[in-house]
Amino acid sequence: MLSFRRCQDHMTADALFPEIEQPYDAGHLRVSELHRIYYEQVGNPSGKPLFVLHGGPGAGCSPTMRRYADPEKFRIVLHDQRGAGRSIPFGEIRENTTQALVEDIERLRQHLRIKRMILLGGSWGSTLALAYAEAYPDHVAGLILRGIFLGTREELDLYFPRNVGDYFPEIYERLCAQLPEVPGKSLPERVFALLQSPDEEVRRKAARAWLEFELKTVVLQRTDEEVRQEMETFDPEALAKIETFYIVRDCFLEEGQLLRDIGKIQHIPALILNGRYDLMTPPVVAWRLHKALPKSEIWFIEAVGHSAGEAATQEAIVRAVRRFE
Repeated sequence: MLSFRRCQDHMTADALFPEIEQPYDAGHLRVSELHRIYYEQVGNPSGKPLFVLHGGPGAGCSPTMRRYADPEKFRIVLHDQRGAGRSIPFGEIRENTTQALVEDIERLRQHLRIKRMILLGGSWGSTLALAYAEAYPDHVAGLILRGIFLGTREELDLYFPRNVGDYFPEIYERLCAQLPEVPGKSLPERVFALLQSPDEEVRRKAARAWLEFELKTVVLQRTDEEVRQEMETFDPEALAKIETFYIVRDCFLEEGQLLRDIGKIQHIPALILNGRYDLMTPPVVAWRLHKALPKSEIWFIEAVGHSAGEAATQEAIVRAVRRFE
């Protein structure tokens, strides 16, 4: 049965659970000869397993992601995907594909001796959660998906540039002005090519232009100064390299693959969240996924964009996790 729910933008970031300064377990798991992924566990070791999947790809986890669930009721597992965060080697794109990331989640599940888990993923994390669930449905007890991205060419074309350029024309022109024209190359292809340059300044300029564009357009209201401050919390070159690497390779997914294989997970309960004014992952994509999953609910969060950092979005994530307590 299809269901619909609207989230009102009246909560604050106080909805998050208190800060957890240190995980009770952390380490690196070797997943290939080249890659070791960082993981950590917080909360209750005997609680319901909740895997939190970060976005990007390449963005890495943050301490805020520990605060989405009640630490007395959930065993919260976070990990940095290949090339991201504290995983080794940092910024590496070799042996870095969607299929590899799916298998890394499965290796981590086995390593932690978890039978079934709830997957919480936002943006690229929603893509990865769906890909894992379709590959290993027997190990998934539920899905909480935010800012839905299905990895289709239509979605990528909407963001670069048609959708965002219409609403942020000055930001889009600023990005294009910093990138040399290359006939026949898309904007992500141009950025990725520049990031392969032996010239450090060329790489730095392209990466910062890319990240500035993203940070400015994923939140409904954000000043240039706030963008500059947040940019200092990232390594622009590593993030831009991994993101554009995935984009120019169609996210290593066949066109329409995640909806094509949706029948494998129709029995899994799912909560789908999407910002009403999300330009990066428009609500229509979340609606399509909702209609394809009979056991799903969809919550449109009013007056927010794409970022998980907006107060109403954080409140919605916490409320969604509580549905699985």
